[in-house]
Amino acid sequence: MTTTPDMQVWIDGVGFIAPGMPDWPSAREVLAGRQPWVSEPSVLPPPLLLPPAERRRASRVIRVALALGQEAVTHAGANAADLATVFAASGADGHNCHALCEQLASEDRQISPTRFHNSVHNAAAGYWGIATHSMAPCQVICAGDGSFGAGLLDAVSQVVVDRRPVLLVVYDSEYPEPLHAKRPIPDAAGVALVLSPQPSGHSLANMSLRSANGLELAPWSEPGLESLHSQLPSMRALPLIQALACGRSGTVLTDYLPGFPLALDLQPC
Repeated sequence: MTTTPDMQVWIDGVGFIAPGMPDWPSAREVLAGRQPWVSEPSVLPPPLLLPPAERRRASRVIRVALALGQEAVTHAGANAADLATVFAASGADGHNCHALCEQLASEDRQISPTRFHNSVHNAAAGYWGIATHSMAPCQVICAGDGSFGAGLLDAVSQVVVDRRPVLLVVYDSEYPEPLHAKRPIPDAAGVALVLSPQPSGHSLANMSLRSANGLELAPWSEPGLESLHSQLPSMRALPLIQALACGRSGTVLTDYLPGFPLALDLQPC
């Protein structure tokens, strides 16, 4: 992968949820240094896109993914039904997985249909498509700790090839014990971006994506926030999000495959 003008996209909207930063406006203030970061549990708004019955049953994964997508789409002034989507996560629904394992380890192994259909990795994407009445293309990706980079690469490629806007949603959620000991993700978090092939009145920045093969990822040492960056795979987006919050031009690196980071060249609009 090389740097070419063809790998350029525009960032039109952002959605963000992390511990101590419940949305993009609060994250922008913290990451720009205008407000201190306070470590607090993630706040997941109710999934208002869903009917009341589904809303009550929605898991943390569904709630964080839908909230991220809805905030980014609103910020971009876009129509959710028109957007192709890429959903990326390092894992699926940890709490649902835990409940299924408990059920299968008991004498009563009758799994509820709701738990079963929520166990698949593309459940959040399915809920989004149904809630927004979207018939646009959808990709669902899992690449471990490189899921943000993999999702971003896929989304940018679609924008470039198909010349249409794409919504990228990258998210995580914690596992209960004993799975938590093997995969210690501390909380639910994520980021969403609306990426477009041309600038608009909503565009925040122009971004070019290229391979950073041969470069080493330095630790992202922002006081108080390094734990989020290192423990939550979706928060590998933090250097990009901070650059957007500060309106800063330049190059940031993010994880992709081991030894193959991605370079993101930014120019604010």
